[in-house]
Amino acid sequence: MRKRLWILFFLFAIPAILLCLFYVGILRFNYPSGEDFPIRGIDISHHQGNIKWSKLPGKEVRFLFVKATEGGDFIDHKYVANLDSALKYTIPIGAYHFFTFCRSGEDQAEHFIKTVDKSKINLPPVIDVEYGGNCKVKDKAKVSKELHIMNKMIYDHYGTYPILYATTEFYNDYLIEDFHENAIWIRNIYHQPELKGNRQWLFWQYANRGHLKGIRDYVDLNVFKGSEEEFNSLLF
Repeated sequence: MRKRLWILFFLFAIPAILLCLFYVGILRFNYPSGEDFPIRGIDISHHQGNIKWSKLPGKEVRFLFVKATEGGDFIDHKYVANLDSALKYTIPIGAYHFFTFCRSGEDQAEHFIKTVDKSKINLPPVIDVEYGGNCKVKDKAKVSKELHIMNKMIYDHYGTYPILYATTEFYNDYLIEDFHENAIWIRNIYHQPELKGNRQWLFWQYANRGHLKGIRDYVDLNVFKGSEEEFNSLLF
């Protein structure tokens, strides 16, 4: 009887414990080495609350992307505070926009441009394109068209093509044979990504429930693929 109980424990309790540890971010699927990816950074929004900037570990925050806008009218309420705080610590900074499928590309580009002063960022702007938390796609061709419109307007204003942050699913549906002028920031919390079409990614979000000193809540963890010189070439 006791032996059966131990067997049941190993079959059910241990997997449940491991699942909980993954859920709260104590364990992760990915641990990219500092040797392979020495340039590491985070992306933040209001979800991270009040960050204790002086406590952030420098090696883990070599760059920062701050959520600025979403759709045609939403501004992240921590954008200004996060941006001003980051500027004091001279961290390379970019701003990102969550692209919604139910607003025009022109409206979204104008909203981002009005909100994000290009003199306060030195990394390319980012357009976050994903299905999660978005409107339902009714016309794939229209979504692509509106994304192209925003992409061009961002390029015309900031003088650089935006980085496209995408899940693997969205990349396969929309980006694999399009938007070749844009660098790709790919999300994959399970393993190091390999993009279809032999395309290279520039940034990799490898964890969405990371823990860092100075941030009370979960934070997204990212790495840059390339050398220090290549990273510096992005700055403007």
